[in-house]
Amino acid sequence: MAKPEASTQQFVIIDQIRDNVVFLKDGQMRGILAASSQNFALKTEEEQQATLYQFQNFLNTLDFSLQIVVHSRKLDIAPYLSYLEEATRKEDNELMKIQTQEYTEFIRSFVQGSTIMTKSFYVVVPFALLAGAKKTGGILSLFKTAAAPAKTLAKMSEKEFQAYKNQLDQRMDQVAAGLTRTGTRTISLDADSLTELFYEIYNPGEVKQKPREIPE
Repeated sequence: MAKPEASTQQFVIIDQIRDNVVFLKDGQMRGILAASSQNFALKTEEEQQATLYQFQNFLNTLDFSLQIVVHSRKLDIAPYLSYLEEATRKEDNELMKIQTQEYTEFIRSFVQGSTIMTKSFYVVVPFALLAGAKKTGGILSLFKTAAAPAKTLAKMSEKEFQAYKNQLDQRMDQVAAGLTRTGTRTISLDADSLTELFYEIYNPGEVKQKPREIPE
């Protein structure tokens, strides 16, 4: 007799998300920072060297591992085209209306022959609940089969939870401060943003929401 297929949930190692923290089934916690990008090629040689020096110093200050993830998705341009079409209908200036129509058609024809990708950058900061917990990577490791739980969130007291979360928050602050010195802005993802991110990962497709904004 053929064995029943494994449930999809068996391959998802996320236990739950609470107070902006991702809890894994193997007794670990994750905090995730969204990071801005930099156009390194447009910097002067001195600026490039300064950026590399600051990034090297940042890595040297860490006493824990972290993961930098580039998340790519095909961009759905349809909402933007709908916005342009609506703006064209409301435009009273005939010249502006013609120019907007021409621009809309240019964008439409351009995306038909090209694949437009949007890239988001994340830094995954780990914290193990137990010293003996199995080390697991960041976002990319969420596709691996989960090990038996070392200690689930349900078995944790509120005092333990707050103590662990405070330690993770300290690591997040350290990473954010270090990246700021390299010229990279960051923002900590809240529960809604984390849920949206993991939905995108497990349901690959076109991006329909606007990109996450990194504050200045």
